[in-house]
Amino acid sequence: MGPGGYQVGNFPPLWTEWNGKYRDTVRDFWRGEPATLGEFATRITGSSDLYQRDGRRPVASINFVTAHDGFTLRDLVSYNDKHNDANGEENRDGESHNRSWNSGVEGPTDDPAINELRGRQQRNFIATLLLSQGVPMLLHGDELGRTQNGNNNTYAQDSELSWVHWDTADVELVEFTRRLAELRHNHPTFRRRHFFSGRIAKRGEGEGLPDVVWLSTDGSRMEGEDWNEAFVRAMGYFLNGDAITGRDAWGQRITDKSFLIYFNASETDVEVTVPSHEISMTWEVVVDTASGERTHAQPGDTFVMPQRSMAVLREWSEADAVPTITSSISVISPSPTDQTSMS
Repeated sequence: MGPGGYQVGNFPPLWTEWNGKYRDTVRDFWRGEPATLGEFATRITGSSDLYQRDGRRPVASINFVTAHDGFTLRDLVSYNDKHNDANGEENRDGESHNRSWNSGVEGPTDDPAINELRGRQQRNFIATLLLSQGVPMLLHGDELGRTQNGNNNTYAQDSELSWVHWDTADVELVEFTRRLAELRHNHPTFRRRHFFSGRIAKRGEGEGLPDVVWLSTDGSRMEGEDWNEAFVRAMGYFLNGDAITGRDAWGQRITDKSFLIYFNASETDVEVTVPSHEISMTWEVVVDTASGERTHAQPGDTFVMPQRSMAVLREWSEADAVPTITSSISVISPSPTDQTSMS
């Protein structure tokens, strides 16, 4: 459309948009770029800075990390540079600034540590995407671990390079993606119709809690100066399942379990303290991209988040104590007794 034609957030009401700012920020955060916490928080909560001013809602944001043009997800964590020689344009075609990170080696490697890190990064991207407010868009084949060998512009390829190879699918990544999609489907807290507002919701006695609370890894609330620390790459946030704005098709309030979500995009392990004051629930770990062993956490507990990993904790009570189905990728299915009001 010419200069200035691509303007994310400037489409009128009733439009939804591919959110390129979401793509760029999430890529930067997980590859460890400094000073990304604030914008990352804005993107995963629906990009209100882009859509709220004209009355649109989180569904206006089509969130994505990869698309038909550019690297696949596996290549995003395996290459620093494009490798488009097969296109016949001397590698001049395609985007040169991909915000990618090869995890230490360019292209395929037999190093088990690098391959494990690449697998973890793919899980981080998929979990971030599927649990963000807005509409997730997953590139076909990313759940299979599809590669184009570093080619980020396969418009000219009808070949082995661009085909989907079902026989080499990463079945554990497929299962991880399926369970994340199930978690999103079963919990309306990840599919809110309105932006977060600081709305307080009471549960029993006490003063209640806001719809979202941002947390430092020491369990305290994040303050203004915390967002300005350029090299802080780990944080968490609380999603209040009692503070979902809107009603379901039967006119009932939409309520859900509450969640804690932690991110560690740094190159070192980080100790996390579970909040213990206003946020005083017991938790079960339902997603752990580093395949940890922990399953439950009490207020005030500490645990170690490995470098470049993500953990999701769901509110738990004795009523939820049913046999748990686990897998090697450490994602726990929603319990049969978990009743929520669905939108």
